[in-house]
Amino acid sequence: MFGIGRSSNRFRTRPAALAVAAVLAVATGCGALGSEVSNSSSSGSGLEKHTLKVSILPTTDLGPFWLAQDGGFFQAEGLTVESVIAASGQASLTKAISGEADIAFSTYPPFFIARSSGSADMQLVADATSVNPKSNAIVTVPNSPVKNIFDLAGRKIAITAKNTAADLLTRSVMQDHNVDFGKVKWVLVALPNVAAALQQGQADAAYLPEPYITQAAKTVGAIPVIDINSGATQDFPLTGYGATRKWVRENPKTLAAFQRAMQKATHETLNDRAKVEPLLVRFAKIDEDTAKLLTLPGYGSILDARRLQRVPDLLLQLGAIPSPIDVNSMIGPQAGR
Repeated sequence: MFGIGRSSNRFRTRPAALAVAAVLAVATGCGALGSEVSNSSSSGSGLEKHTLKVSILPTTDLGPFWLAQDGGFFQAEGLTVESVIAASGQASLTKAISGEADIAFSTYPPFFIARSSGSADMQLVADATSVNPKSNAIVTVPNSPVKNIFDLAGRKIAITAKNTAADLLTRSVMQDHNVDFGKVKWVLVALPNVAAALQQGQADAAYLPEPYITQAAKTVGAIPVIDINSGATQDFPLTGYGATRKWVRENPKTLAAFQRAMQKATHETLNDRAKVEPLLVRFAKIDEDTAKLLTLPGYGSILDARRLQRVPDLLLQLGAIPSPIDVNSMIGPQAGR
């Protein structure tokens, strides 16, 4: 059962995560989610902005971000960081594009789709998570006609939206197993409603990330069909932070302060799961038992172009973008490099 048992909850070490250790120059911080923190630190002099608005989705991917806020890491850099809740990754990008937020958190596909369509010139400014074993899966329920991945052909599969990580990773895993996704009926369901959709027969299977895998297992007996951490999507880059190229150009010192705070928080998160669990309870509204059981994603903060190139390459392969994108052209300056 995915998410059940502490033995599967260990953090995976990645090159991007190991690189964090090389840039631990400054301790950083801020206050609780959505709250303002007084700029009592003497650091941060010369910053273009002392207050940052970051659009987020309250998921387990935000562990290091919440630690940077709650642990005082942003504040030590002279930053007050305010959270702006978004309904989806695309909505998060829209807030940054419109100026409602300075930095946007999202799964990676919307950043590249925005670049490809010409709707926004976004730069990636910090990594967030990658797929971990059992952290993302296609799941079903016992009374569903889907018993294995080959049963997915022609079935109703719940995803959050087209051309999202849910859609692309599901199609990629099916393609790896030569399962035709052309006749699938894609059912668009918000993540909190997926378990009910499975139970009521509105979907035969669904893509779920944690903590929804563990929650669905507890509430409707959801069981995994296949782990997303396999084949072409093993260790796949999942989420990150971005900003418009204009904002990055105008706020280099502020961006570097944000990055240093995230690097420090990510390093501490990798070394101590116990620091993450209470933050998930407070900010992601997960109960304590689920926080202890769920499998966390692979946290990271340093952007690695070769690793991230997998995202637009998959988008191109699946027809979500019409032409190749070189990730190097979208990676902004990084503190410590």
